[in-house]
Amino acid sequence: MTTITAAMVKELREKSGAGMMDCKKALGETNGDMEAAIDWLRAKGIAKADKKSGRTAAEGLIGITSAGTKAVVIEVNSETDFVARNEAFQELVRGFAKVAVETDGTVDAINAATYPATGKSVSDSIKDAIGTIGENMTLRRAALLSVEDGVVSTYIHNAVTDGLGKLGVLVALKSTGDKDALNAIGRQVAMHIAATNPLAIRSTEVDAAVAERERNVFIEQSRASGKPDNIIEKMVEGRMRKFFEEVALLSQAFVMNPDLTVEAAIKEAEKTVGAPIEVTGMARLLLGEGVEKEESDFAAEVAAVAKG
Repeated sequence: MTTITAAMVKELREKSGAGMMDCKKALGETNGDMEAAIDWLRAKGIAKADKKSGRTAAEGLIGITSAGTKAVVIEVNSETDFVARNEAFQELVRGFAKVAVETDGTVDAINAATYPATGKSVSDSIKDAIGTIGENMTLRRAALLSVEDGVVSTYIHNAVTDGLGKLGVLVALKSTGDKDALNAIGRQVAMHIAATNPLAIRSTEVDAAVAERERNVFIEQSRASGKPDNIIEKMVEGRMRKFFEEVALLSQAFVMNPDLTVEAAIKEAEKTVGAPIEVTGMARLLLGEGVEKEESDFAAEVAAVAKG
């Protein structure tokens, strides 16, 4: 009887993409024969992950979970929207979000955490789900916000079910005031963030490289006017002020009441909350954002098949 070592399990896991326990079982069933173990996994439908792992996963779901004074938003991708509408996939995302809120919110920490439904790590549970569902899946992004005293309000846009959708927002509000009233204004601010996608909470927090790039564009545009340098400088400064107003959350016109800035709307809400309010964090995850989707020409695929 061949002794199944950790190195053998690791090698099979890397070759097949299957979970650690499945690899150990496969090697036991095949007396340590690596190729036979791969065939055993394939026969059981477990080794699909390896073949699927190169495919683009840009669909899926955004999941949100709250726990006391903290909340997390995660993005779990699949290849098709059809899978995202699958109840088993939805349950996975919901379960992963519940696990994530008890971690530090990083993808590595979430992947390493134990998913209670399987008793395995989130990473291994995803690999198992790939083998079962037959599509590539990945935990792509996550963000966790917390406050010592206050609330982390949440909003899901285009929700497919409770806590799951295509766009998720968190906003952390620090305040000693009434928590229900605080959460009410927090949800409105979260909806605003969903609609406007601000770059930062305050203008002073906008990434310096982004601001410099905008400034250079404005300089070139202003020079085209042929005006003197001192006039161009004033034109650029005016445009930069407008830029910061448009991209910083607190200076934006509040979508619920465009007559007020977000900052002014929060100040108004302090009367109901009964205490000062400070926005300490925000996170916005849009499904598939930044993923380059593979485009397929269906007609070309059919033609290629027809030609053999």
